Amino acid sequence: MKVLVTGKGGQLAWELEQTCPSQMELHSLGIEQLDITDRSAVFDCIGDIKPDVVINAAAYTAVDKAETDQEAAYSVNADASEYLAQACKANSAKLMHISTDFVFDGQKTTPYLPSDIPHPLNVYGASKLAGEEHVAGILGSDATIIRTAWVYSANGNNFVKTMLRLMSERKQLGIVYDQVGTPTWAKGLAQMIWQLVVNAPIPEGNEASILHWTDAGVASWYDFAVAIQELGVEKGLLARPIELRPIAASAYPTPAARPSFSVIDKTSAETKSGLRTTHWRAQLSQMMDELQTITK
Repeated sequence: MKVLVTGKGGQLAWELEQTCPSQMELHSLGIEQLDITDRSAVFDCIGDIKPDVVINAAAYTAVDKAETDQEAAYSVNADASEYLAQACKANSAKLMHISTDFVFDGQKTTPYLPSDIPHPLNVYGASKLAGEEHVAGILGSDATIIRTAWVYSANGNNFVKTMLRLMSERKQLGIVYDQVGTPTWAKGLAQMIWQLVVNAPIPEGNEASILHWTDAGVASWYDFAVAIQELGVEKGLLARPIELRPIAASAYPTPAARPSFSVIDKTSAETKSGLRTTHWRAQLSQMMDELQTITK
């Protein structure tokens, strides 16, 4: 099976490369090889490679910057998704499109279901929702939309690595306690995606399949930071603990509004992939073991 992955160099694309099953012919492309905002280039590339499946792991993810850089956010997250879907349709390829918990407004108090009505609070979320709508409208059951959240990896820039750096530089940090979600190790997400590719679940009806995937459990950013520090000290990635203070999101204003609750329900993804989610702290520990190896 031939698979094309966009977003090479990003966290998820990197993990998809590391976990790619041996029977796959993988083509992982970054912006140097394919500018997904160039419609002609997208059609030429997919027409040349003729993949069975395209995994769109490319995205504009600068949440705060998107508030003033709306054109760029929509170009990558919406327009490029439309071009990829059109090219997949023209070449009889299936598309797995990665989206976000930020399509929701955080007003629920129970995990968001794939069927819940989106209501994004910021430009980033709105641009990702527009991308979802393009993909679903063009490809129908040949599309799978996977929403995820709080993604991190040993590769690239993310909350875990930022916290480890700041904890080594400072004596105290204030971390938001009233925004709740679930961290996601990109490797676990990649493994679930490959299970879907290999198993090729039969579509239910003519509509796109929308799935949710994070690790198991619930955490605030403060909880996440506390675990990063505890495991960092335990594994020798930090010399000593520092003071971590829980602060309200209102004390740390950002250009983009963020949902206060973005836990998502993974049941349908677990059923279709045959995998079960692992608690986020266990996944974090494994990722930090990888960091230990890299930093030695």
